[in-house]
Amino acid sequence: MPLFPLQAVLFPGGPLPLRIFEPRYVDMISRCMKDGIGFGVLLVQAEPEGDVTGTHELGTVARIVDWDQLSDGTLGVIVVGDGRFTLRDAWRQDDGLNIGRVVLLAAEPIVPLPERYHDMARLLEGVFEDLGAHYRHVTPDFGDAGWVGFRLAELLPIDMEHKQHCLELFDPLARLAYLEPLLKSLGR
Repeated sequence: MPLFPLQAVLFPGGPLPLRIFEPRYVDMISRCMKDGIGFGVLLVQAEPEGDVTGTHELGTVARIVDWDQLSDGTLGVIVVGDGRFTLRDAWRQDDGLNIGRVVLLAAEPIVPLPERYHDMARLLEGVFEDLGAHYRHVTPDFGDAGWVGFRLAELLPIDMEHKQHCLELFDPLARLAYLEPLLKSLGR
């Protein structure tokens, strides 16, 4: 699978706008669109000094849902996260594109949102209409604990390691429990 290491976390069901300018990634996007396949998005691991040391092993398959030539000549792409995967092996092609052997992971079960987390869903519902054009590719499901947790994790101003931790949790209720104190600390 083609891999796109980023300083961002893509969640299942969530959008991610990308600006593509490197030739290797323009070619990757072109091939993915032609062949109707996705590519893997992985969060880059960085040292405290900012040096890149690799990527996390758990990522999300990105499906291209829209694209456009931007005014600066770069390619604007909107992807939506599909399933999660674990990276087993990776190598770099001659053109610099990263390729990975991955294991696709089962989707987590749909869990009804418990009453305890209804305030979190209402907060999300209150801002959802104002999220911008790339969210038009997202179908809201405020009653699904997984959907609510993934949207909060992608939208809250928390650091990437917290976002990655939320991606790595496979229990929607554990994800909401993890996010609850982070959300409360932001409200102070």
